[in-house]
Formats: sequence, structure tokens, C-alpha cells
Amino acid sequence: EVEKIRIKITSLGLTESRITSDETIQQLFVECRLNNFLAEETPLSLPKPTGGQRIHYNYSTVINVDKEDNHAEREYLKSILLKPDLPANSLKFTVVSDPPEDEQDLECEDIGFAYVSLKEIFQKQRDIIEQDIDVFDSQDASAVIGKLTVTVEALHALRSVHEECKND
Repeated sequence: EVEKIRIKITSLGLTESRITSDETIQQLFVECRLNNFLAEETPLSLPKPTGGQRIHYNYSTVINVDKEDNHAEREYLKSILLKPDLPANSLKFTVVSDPPEDEQDLECEDIGFAYVSLKEIFQKQRDIIEQDIDVFDSQDASAVIGKLTVTVEALHALRSVHEECKND
């Protein structure tokens, strides 16, 4: 069995903030990043949700962390489990504003960040299934601008990595 971390980005809702009132922000996509290894993004950018609505990506991806082919990812998972001082936010979700077709001089802009701790999944021995996580404003890390519904199934892979740590 190939060990993997499954990630699903289900939907995004925004609360009233500078993001909702900014008319240059129209289309949003979400990127998911594991440390420096891997960045996946939703293939679609969707129109910014308005008051109380959510936009649905229903995007799933898999990160393989088997020994044979994905050594670096696996070593990173080990370091998460073994080093208490490593920052816990190992999975980072970035909400990105995708400029409209007719505004090609505008850049993609990171508007918010959300985090999932793989260390916490291991400590609690519980995957995250369809859970709302806070999205923090990229310009003000204390301000929550919305909720991202995600699934992160990593416990099986983390247990396997942990067993390996004990045997090393």
C-alpha cells in the first residue's frame, strides 16, 4: 500500500472584510502547500462568494509519502513528529485572487492563509474530515476573513512514519 496524505478542499466562505469589499478581487483559487515540497492548486478559480454564500471547489489531491519514491516528504514528516520546536503549521492553504481576463496586468495576489497541523493530527490521532478552518488575512494575521472547509487524511501515513522513527 502506498502511503499517502489525502487533501480535499471542499468550499470557501468569506466574512465581511476588506476582501469582500475590494472590487479588484473577483475570482479566487486555493493553493495547498506542504513545506517547500509541493504546491497543488484548485484547477478552477471561482467567483468570490458574497454575503454568507460559499463557493465549492470539491478538489482532491494526494501526496504520496512512501519510502521508495518520496523520501524527502517522508523525512519532513519525520521531522514534524520528532522535533518539538518545528512550527506546527505544516500544511498551508493560500486563498489567491486570480485577476480577471481583461486585467492581465494585475498579479495573482495572496489574500488569506489557513493552516493544518499534521503534528496535531498525530497527537489527537484523528484525521480532519470536512472541517472548517479559519482563513487569516494576508495583511493582518490576527484577522479572520473566512472559513475554508477541508479534509486532511494523514493519520495512517503519520503512524507509519512514527513506527519507522522508532525502528531507526
